[in-house]
Amino acid sequence: MASILVLGGTSWLGGTVAAHAVALGHHVTCLARGESGQVAQGAGFVRADRADPAAYEALPARDSWDLVVDVARQPGHVRGAVAALAERSAHWAFVSSCSVYARHDEPGADESAALLPALESDEATPEQYGEGKVACEQAVLEARGSSALIARSGLIVGGGDPSDRFGYWPGRFAQAAEDGRAVLVPDCPDQRVQWVDVVDLAAWVVSAGLSGTTGVHNAVGPAVTFQHVLDTAARVAGFAGEVVTADGDTLARLEVEEFMGPRSLPLWLRDPEWQAFMDRSGAAAARAGLACRPLEDTMADSLAWERNLGTARKRSKAGLDRVDELAVIESLARQGPSIPD
Repeated sequence: MASILVLGGTSWLGGTVAAHAVALGHHVTCLARGESGQVAQGAGFVRADRADPAAYEALPARDSWDLVVDVARQPGHVRGAVAALAERSAHWAFVSSCSVYARHDEPGADESAALLPALESDEATPEQYGEGKVACEQAVLEARGSSALIARSGLIVGGGDPSDRFGYWPGRFAQAAEDGRAVLVPDCPDQRVQWVDVVDLAAWVVSAGLSGTTGVHNAVGPAVTFQHVLDTAARVAGFAGEVVTADGDTLARLEVEEFMGPRSLPLWLRDPEWQAFMDRSGAAAARAGLACRPLEDTMADSLAWERNLGTARKRSKAGLDRVDELAVIESLARQGPSIPD
């Protein structure tokens, strides 16, 4: 049985890491403010604000850990953690993001791709997410050298997803199966979509971290077509109705946004400079043991979560409200088919 410290442990990913480690019989301690959720049953909890320089003094002075797992996005939090704990842990795993890369138009790019400049300040705004994660990585590597695992996660999906992005599609198809109306999708069947299931990521971070896996890895699964994602979402949701497609120019004219945010069609990428955002090489992580569940299983978990939240709820993080979507479909019908020049 290993001793694992999860820095966080009450949010979605951190909580999944803690729960998985507990289920394996490990002794788990979570250090967090405790404002974003509950600690996994069976895990210990130390309440502390990582913005406080004295945060880590709340941990017993004699404790050391076989593995520390950090999922933070604020450079100041990571800098403080490695300064206080780097010498008290056998292994260190930091969950970063593929948002650290400077370009997203290179399909199949691996971990050697150019990065954004590291954020110098301790606090990153949402717009500085990528630069902040680069700074976090640098802090870990400077403190731990080659003895750290850096997991650059792709789009994290599955049950509990707070972003509404991946789950929108099985949720919307399920809602449409109930009301008998059509579903609007972007006309980009060949666009690549890539993700990592939160369950798979958590399991790999724990196993790879404890086994001594080190280095930088893109924690992503294989990329598939958008059409495959939509077909799987519809099948899992039991939808066999009408699908209405619209091209990017038409959707933009109707003020439907891409990827995420209010009035968006999630996962759709129109900007050419972002076409490979979900199409990176995950070969290194696969060689290091990252195993991905079938898409059907991930979709089923996502749909269960959507139903728990309510598929008819108002959308603000990603997606179209159902009434709004149907209005867009009606507008497209009034316009009729486009005539090529």
